[in-house]
Amino acid sequence: MSERYGPEARARFVAEAPKRPGRTPFERDRARILHSSALRRLSAKTQVLGAGVDDFVRNRLTHSLEVAQVARELGKALGCDPDIVDSAALSHDLGHPPFGHNGEKALDTAARGIGGFEGNAQTLRLLTRLEAKTFAADGRSVGLNLTRATLGACVKYPWRRGEAPGGGPKFGLYDDDIEVFTWIRSDAEPFRRPIEAQVMDLSDDIAYSVHDVEDGVVGGWFDLVEGLDLPRVFAVARDWYDPEADDDRLGAALERLQGMPEWPSARFDGGRASRAVIKSLTSALIGRFAVAAQRATTARWGHGPLVRFEADLELPQETVDEILVLKAIAAHHVMLSADRTTLLAEQRELLGALVAELACTGDKHLDADLIDDFRAADDDAGRLRVVIDQVASLTDLSAVGWADRLLS
Repeated sequence: MSERYGPEARARFVAEAPKRPGRTPFERDRARILHSSALRRLSAKTQVLGAGVDDFVRNRLTHSLEVAQVARELGKALGCDPDIVDSAALSHDLGHPPFGHNGEKALDTAARGIGGFEGNAQTLRLLTRLEAKTFAADGRSVGLNLTRATLGACVKYPWRRGEAPGGGPKFGLYDDDIEVFTWIRSDAEPFRRPIEAQVMDLSDDIAYSVHDVEDGVVGGWFDLVEGLDLPRVFAVARDWYDPEADDDRLGAALERLQGMPEWPSARFDGGRASRAVIKSLTSALIGRFAVAAQRATTARWGHGPLVRFEADLELPQETVDEILVLKAIAAHHVMLSADRTTLLAEQRELLGALVAELACTGDKHLDADLIDDFRAADDDAGRLRVVIDQVASLTDLSAVGWADRLLS
């Protein structure tokens, strides 16, 4: 499939000679991501529930591996190079800080004066600057130096803060990463994403909508047979995801899901049979959503192969609503649970205090690979960005350890 991608797609920011005969440039990209320190750190970062609080629940690394599995199979079915979509899926959460989306909010507040913080923008920064692999002739780090096609697939939101179509809050780059972003997007229309990025994005939605529900059921936060607070679930669906999603749409979506033969008919009791039922539901939901996307896309664009900007991923509205209601179930019953309110506030306070302490102590406490960046920064804004890079790199456990060491 890689032959469908021309020289522009295969190019690297810093040119490199092939190293092993018979190996595609996209296979090399995937290997670089798999061996990156940023990927390893995801094993100790929160997905929804805190990393390490339970042997079953997912962390950012296991989530990323599952997203990669969904993306690889869906992308391959559409004719995308499987290593490109696999790489994008493995990379999609690399920039997330400690404590999941809660940590992202804390760092966005701390970085408000320098353009804010966004996990997806941080991912681009990691791949093209912070990960140690390749340097340009002038001595600048260019990160993993991935191909244009792979980096393009990794950019979930190809715009800066405030430029999102429709005015959404998400963005994919900081102002000081504009040079490499412009290079990545040199063959792209403004705001348009390659189909590989769209496959990654949908696979992320599928994985976390399904797996967060599975984690919530197994963790005892809610049950799918009884006890769902549907008025609040539907309200969260509108508040968090889609203001136009009315109760009729959401109720119909839930009814369709409940009509699946795999939907549980008895409360989850933790036994092996119950676990098998919830696992069967997980598999069926992933298959349901991926097949719906494949059929809708090939119906609109043909059977391909579909690569880069030759097609867009299509998804029936019914499938969109089904994914939405699952995300809202987990959001209301787990993420917004009153049991977690105090913990979330403490996590945000911890990260904010860490940023403040590091910002006023120079490079004294920074990791060795960030000291040069700090000293090379032209102004306070540049130095604060390096501090944000430092705190964002920490895991849940190491963030607590740094706080114990520096703030106590």
